[in-house]
Amino acid sequence: MGEASSVVVPYAAYLRVYEPLAAFPEPERSHWYRYAERKEIPTAQDELRRSLADLLPVPPVPVPVHESSDAFVAVVDGVTCVCPWRTRLRGWLALEELAEQLPKPVLDAVLPAVVRRQAESDYERWLERNPDARPWIRTSTWHVPVLWFALFSAGEREYVKDATEPVLRYRTPMVEARRRVARALRVLRDSMDEGPLIDGLEGVGRWLEEFHPRSLVELDYGGLVHALPEGQLAEDHSAADVAEGLQALREGDGARAGRAYERLTDRWRAVRERQFAS
Repeated sequence: MGEASSVVVPYAAYLRVYEPLAAFPEPERSHWYRYAERKEIPTAQDELRRSLADLLPVPPVPVPVHESSDAFVAVVDGVTCVCPWRTRLRGWLALEELAEQLPKPVLDAVLPAVVRRQAESDYERWLERNPDARPWIRTSTWHVPVLWFALFSAGEREYVKDATEPVLRYRTPMVEARRRVARALRVLRDSMDEGPLIDGLEGVGRWLEEFHPRSLVELDYGGLVHALPEGQLAEDHSAADVAEGLQALREGDGARAGRAYERLTDRWRAVRERQFAS
């Protein structure tokens, strides 16, 4: 297979929270303060390469033995904020999702049962010592969940066209993300029965409440930029479509809401179908 750095980038998008240093207790706060002062800070590609490196041994290492001490860093209105990678915790959570997504024979081929059982046992013991733990990063493969776009406005879209590594992301203050979640939930509850969309948005809202109110929330298309043709990427305004759909529901215009939702589902269905293309 070659070096880990040569592995094709997985098509994953990320929802991240960057918290101000004041949100962290000591001694972690001092660690992140020193970390943010470094001249070279690892990138998302660095994090990806490190995680892929664990999958090369036989048997693979689905969850790192030690928790990462790295983070993404952003400066918001002069305030330094960090988004800890927490790759070990995210590895355990991803393993749980994998068990729900793959048939057992396929799962056994990807990760032997003995490896999964050991990881699950390690996670149970770790949770006993860290009952309030939560990740700063959520990951979605082959698509961006529609409900994630409800956290952002069309004007917060950032698209940087680059031949080697284009970037498409949204960033918003935590207070705005929480306000939009609450407003979207009111509209959805008034317009439809309980279901996966409402449940999912409620889950994201509870997750956001775990963080400092002066945090920054980011939706990063990550590796999905490589799954979308350049023209389609440039014309992707999914947050605007979600906002239009919610506004239409608020006004009782079901037909317009349906058209907005259809644009979204058609766009992301086309991306997800590539997962199974030969």
